[in-house]
Amino acid sequence: MEKYRIAIIEDSKDDSNLLRQYLKKYESEKGYIFEINVFNNALSFLADFKNDFDLIFMDIDLPDGNGMDVIHKIREKDKDVLVIFTTNMSQYALKGYEVKAFDFMVKPITYNTFFLKLASAIDCLSQKRGKYIWISNRDGKIRVHSSRIKYIEIIKHMLIFHTLDGDYQQSGTLLMIEGELEGEPFVLCNRCYLVNLKYVSSVRQYDVYLGDEKLQISRAKRKSFMTALNNYLARGD
Repeated sequence: MEKYRIAIIEDSKDDSNLLRQYLKKYESEKGYIFEINVFNNALSFLADFKNDFDLIFMDIDLPDGNGMDVIHKIREKDKDVLVIFTTNMSQYALKGYEVKAFDFMVKPITYNTFFLKLASAIDCLSQKRGKYIWISNRDGKIRVHSSRIKYIEIIKHMLIFHTLDGDYQQSGTLLMIEGELEGEPFVLCNRCYLVNLKYVSSVRQYDVYLGDEKLQISRAKRKSFMTALNNYLARGD
C-alpha cells in the first residue's frame, strides 16, 4: 500500500474534522495509507514543517495569518509539496498560481468534489514517485527506477531500455512493459517506442525530441501522444 503524509491547516474544528473524515473514507475505498496531521493555526504548522509532507490542505483565512502567505514561506523550503487551498473566498483562486498551488476547493466542500481533487493529487504524487522494475537477461537482473528510463524501444522481440545509466535489454513485448509501467507517464509514439514524457524536450510535426535524440511519431499515434503530453504538462510535472 502506498503511504502519504498529509497536513490539514484549518482553524475551524468542524472543517478539519470533515477533511479528516473524507480522507479516511477515501483511504478505505482506495486502499492507501494516510498519515494525517492537523494544525489549527499557521505558526504551529510552520514551526513543525520539515519538508516531509506529500500534500497540504491549507485554509486561507487563519486567525494568525493568511494561508497564501504561509505557502509563500513553505515554498522557500519545499518547492514540490502539493497544496490544495480550502477557502470561502473564491477570489483567491488566481493568486494560488503565484505559489504553485495544485488546486482549490471552495467551502462547503462535498465528498464528490473532494474525491476528484484528491484523486488527481494522488495520481500526480504517484507519477512523481515512480516505481522500480526488474530488467532480466542472460547476464542477470538489474532493478531500474522508472524515472531513470528515457524510452523503451523494441526490435523484433528484444526490448531495449534507454536509461540515464545506459542501455539494458531483455526479451518481451511493449504491451507487457506497458502493463508494468501502468500509472507512469509512458506513452507510445509509434509501435516501436514507449516514451517517458518526463524527458520530452520538444515536438515538431511528427518528431519528438528527448534532448538530442529524435523519435518518430506515427500518424496513428500523434493525437493520443499529444493529448497525453498536454495532460502531463498541465499537471505541472
